[in-house]
Amino acid sequence: MTLEDQIVGAREAAATFGSDGEEVVGVVPAETSSGRLIFLCAFGGSGGEERWLALDAAGEPVLDRALVHEAASIAAMCELAEESAGGGDLEALRATLAELRVTENPEGIDEAEEAARALAATLLEAPRIANLAYLDAVGLAAARLEQTLGDVGSSPFAEAMKVGVGAADELARRVEGTYKLALV
Repeated sequence: MTLEDQIVGAREAAATFGSDGEEVVGVVPAETSSGRLIFLCAFGGSGGEERWLALDAAGEPVLDRALVHEAASIAAMCELAEESAGGGDLEALRATLAELRVTENPEGIDEAEEAARALAATLLEAPRIANLAYLDAVGLAAARLEQTLGDVGSSPFAEAMKVGVGAADELARRVEGTYKLALV
């Protein structure tokens, strides 16, 4: 079964938990550090309220608060990593590097372009499973690119990720706080 099929199945299973006027507006697959696949299902209502439900790979609700929190945090950090890698606009950076090659051809441009290509290849198209291995791969590719561009000292990517930890934790708390079932 493909990931797309699993997401459709999770969406359908989650829909059975919807209340009047609620619909499943998103499904985010995440894998916990223990390797458990969790589908974070977001519900939206006509009044704009947000509710959440996490389902396991069998389509059963996850009631373990720590597991839900971890899955939501990992999903948020992967999203942040994708948005922050390469300065937030990798395609624009790649275009700038190509232009620099033509106009100035500076030393190290080959390495910078290769690092940007490698980062682009690391970033997966949706749908993808948010997990720690993916987060690490994006981080390593982003660090390599920053190094080839001559960034020394503080890494913009690492700084964005540090700041993002709070936002990821806030999302996880929001998921817990608006969870459709009682968490234990």
